[in-house]
Amino acid sequence: MSQISFRRRALTLVGIAAAATLTLSSCSSAPAESSGADAAEKITIGISQLAPHPALDAATEGFKQAFFDAGYEDDKTVEFDVQNANGEQSTAVTIAQSFASSDLDLVLAVATPAAQAAAQAITDKPVLFTAVTDALAAELVDSDEKPGANVTGTVDAVPEDALVTQFELIKEIDPDAKKVGIVYASGEVNSEVQVKNAESVAKDLDLEIVTKTVTTANDIAQATEALGDVDAIYVPTDNMVVNGIASLVQVAETKQIPVIGAEPGTVEGGAVATYGIDYTKLGKQTGEMAIRILEGADPATTPVEEPSELSYVVNTAAAKRMGVEIPKGILDQATVVE
Repeated sequence: MSQISFRRRALTLVGIAAAATLTLSSCSSAPAESSGADAAEKITIGISQLAPHPALDAATEGFKQAFFDAGYEDDKTVEFDVQNANGEQSTAVTIAQSFASSDLDLVLAVATPAAQAAAQAITDKPVLFTAVTDALAAELVDSDEKPGANVTGTVDAVPEDALVTQFELIKEIDPDAKKVGIVYASGEVNSEVQVKNAESVAKDLDLEIVTKTVTTANDIAQATEALGDVDAIYVPTDNMVVNGIASLVQVAETKQIPVIGAEPGTVEGGAVATYGIDYTKLGKQTGEMAIRILEGADPATTPVEEPSELSYVVNTAAAKRMGVEIPKGILDQATVVE
């Protein structure tokens, strides 16, 4: 479907909504059911989510919520076809190819591999992405300011000052910390960028980064053990590791090593703390971008957006299991999860 076509349909939908409002104002007994014309103008959106883990689930739900908050009704004026690749890149490619041949108005891709698959397969309809760390490094856009084609969205890269705060958390929990371990999936651009940024920040705090890579979730426990004598473990927004966070946390609890996450979903999964992104809000921010595009904005000139809000999240039960104490100054301003 052409961009002109989806724009026309979105504007028609707005017109119908306005007409419906006037009708309800003049006749309170008007039937609540949508007319046949309403159903014909329904917006259809395909959602390709890489894996089922808390951060990505939250991003998808936040995206949908943006439409509901804007007045769209589920299965009446907007329909979401949600597909999950369960962590398999080949499945993400299959989903993208299916969406490319479908009569969708817009596609949302959640996480970098899903976004790369969608951008490769879909060229005739808007593709929005979220939970991508570096859209330029992933070759999704020409630039963050002017994406250049049909693909744009939101990134979850932690701003440098927030990344510094995450590593300062390690020092506040253990002032004598010297070594920080990171386990990440080899070949995932999202993770490689984060490890590089972490190494830069850690150096300024007199911390040494020790890394181990994995190719499957089954390798996470062994890789965590192989980090050796580290003082803390940092978990970036690595889709494979976050999806298998229980294996990493189990090793960390046994060895009494505090785990610091890059985002709240990791803390809910058993890490001690983070200063990070609320993925529900990031997904909603992406949904608001999608609505603007459906109403006529050009994705080629719609800049990639960064998260608008970050906050402390701590897991006091996880801290107790790992034998560490969260400083009161952090607890006083944090959201506590268990």
